[in-house]
Amino acid sequence: MANHKSAMKRIRSSERKRQHNRVWRSKTRTEIKKARTLIDGGSLEQAREATLEAVRTLDKAASKGIIHPNNAARRKSRLMKHLAALETQQ
Repeated sequence: MANHKSAMKRIRSSERKRQHNRVWRSKTRTEIKKARTLIDGGSLEQAREATLEAVRTLDKAASKGIIHPNNAARRKSRLMKHLAALETQQ
């Protein structure tokens, strides 16, 4: 356990930030999962909307510093690649 006042405050603030980041990370994963299941399901219009929502959430998480911008870009790229494959099928 920390002995210095600043270290104790740092522990408290780190925990608050961890909880906040956890919410956003979970939300991002949920949106990606929704988009992937709709893409795999084959419903194009719903998949398009879900993918855009997932991209929006990824951008927001990256801008808040919760995930690295390159990580967000990679995930968006993969999602869009899967969506494009579905569009070419239909």
